Amino acid sequence: MTRRGKLILIAPFAITAIALFMAFGGWVVMRLWNWLLPGLFGWHLITFWQAMAMLVLCRILFGGISGRGWHGSRRRKAGRWGHMSDEERQKFRDAVRAKWGYGPPTSEGHEA
Repeated sequence: MTRRGKLILIAPFAITAIALFMAFGGWVVMRLWNWLLPGLFGWHLITFWQAMAMLVLCRILFGGISGRGWHGSRRRKAGRWGHMSDEERQKFRDAVRAKWGYGPPTSEGHEA
């Protein structure tokens, strides 16, 4: 079977799985909100669709629209790391330690 044929068979399953996962997430958010927040803060109950809208809003605010989330540039950074020489890598590690005060041990076996 060709790659395109496999994709045609898998696509309906994937779309259904994504829809079920989103529906379950909306249901969980709705149940948790309606269980906790009205009793704690006196806030109103929310509907399933309001919970789904909250999930979308959180995705936009905290995850980005691109689908890459907070770590979207990980692949780009990994590519840069692969092209660095050993001296450039050590210089980068030292700069991170100087700025943030932590990091892996140096080659001498103690923290910088």
